[in-house]
Amino acid sequence: MKVTFVYPAFKRHAQSHPELLECVPCDEYFGPPSLGIAYLAASTPPDWEVGFHDDRFDSLDAIGDADLYAISAFTPAAERAMQIAKTLRARGGKVVMGGIFPTLMTGEVSSLCDAVVAGEGEGVWGRVLADAKAGTLGGVYRADGPADISRIPPPRIDLYLGKEKEGYRPDDYPLQQSRGCPLQCVACVVPLTMGPTIRFYGEESILSTARVLGSRGKYASFTEDTAFMMFSGARRRFKKLLKAFASDREACEISYIGVSMPMLLVVEDEIFPMLRDAGVNMFYLVGGFDNITQNAFREGNVKELDEARQAVARCLENGITPYTSFLVGMDHDDPGVFRRMIDFANETGIERAEFAIFTPYPGTPAWTRLSAEGRITTREWSKYNDANVTFKPAKMSAEELLSGYLWLWKEFYRTRQHLRAEDKKRKTIQF
Repeated sequence: MKVTFVYPAFKRHAQSHPELLECVPCDEYFGPPSLGIAYLAASTPPDWEVGFHDDRFDSLDAIGDADLYAISAFTPAAERAMQIAKTLRARGGKVVMGGIFPTLMTGEVSSLCDAVVAGEGEGVWGRVLADAKAGTLGGVYRADGPADISRIPPPRIDLYLGKEKEGYRPDDYPLQQSRGCPLQCVACVVPLTMGPTIRFYGEESILSTARVLGSRGKYASFTEDTAFMMFSGARRRFKKLLKAFASDREACEISYIGVSMPMLLVVEDEIFPMLRDAGVNMFYLVGGFDNITQNAFREGNVKELDEARQAVARCLENGITPYTSFLVGMDHDDPGVFRRMIDFANETGIERAEFAIFTPYPGTPAWTRLSAEGRITTREWSKYNDANVTFKPAKMSAEELLSGYLWLWKEFYRTRQHLRAEDKKRKTIQF
């Protein structure tokens, strides 16, 4: 029996707006897939052959035969995922869909596939495969509780490394240390799909994946900022992990770590030399989901703006580049927010940044509220990629928001063109 995992294509920022490629340094365009597929592949019994198809650059005609096709999709890829499911079923294939979008919008996909996995897949994957083998696959498969991720095998990252070819050789691969989050950010899907409790992967599982990446000359990135700094137990674990990376000669280097400004202001000084010892020289500084960055760029707000300055200064003082993400389009944002963000970046010395449009992802509190207010303007899921306006803004028109977003990218990098040459020699974050 064979199962082929499918990663559907989706539009990123510069695919929605190709003119951005003229001004934004981005030497590598395709980043690797998320780890959801790799973890399920690792949990697949040995009597199943495992295949992997990356729809972003491989034709669907080349996918080959399989007893089961497993499609994983988040919102920007949902339309393409549903097209693939219909095509494969028309050929006689059996299709199961999972991931963020099928979990939160099960009704949108259930008629287009044979089965849906809602939530984390490890707890039901064995049953899905058994039913597929028995010819009884159908309905919604949902685990009774969260997966014990401390016991699941390391992800099959080799599936992704094996797909590298000319024009697709990303330097940076994601490496998770946890799942779940107790915070309730209005546009975040993590607590909804993975639960409100932080759970940790085993250290050896993380390091074994890092060794695989290291053997191929790759880097790892940690993006779960809550596991990094907010909670004391998470910080203790993370410090231990940093020491392990620093002492393990076979482990890859860490290209960047996700963190928010409030976390930067409270983390202990002792962690910065530990980060440097592990090879970390960049933070992916998340914006728009915390009290500081939600308020720093309002007209006349002094307190949060000063805190934002302190957060960036703390990065630079410790020799860490703050790759800063700015989110625009929240209800308090007026047309002056774009200039205030640029002024802040120039004043604080930020050299690398990305800009995103607030997006009410389906199933989130933001989606529920804006839907009730009649402010959702499209259900064209490919536009839910942080690069399009999908709702009616409160203090500006949709046209002003989109124009301001594009201006931010162009204006920020207009005076930073030297980065393009540098990025040809170093690793970079995808956009």
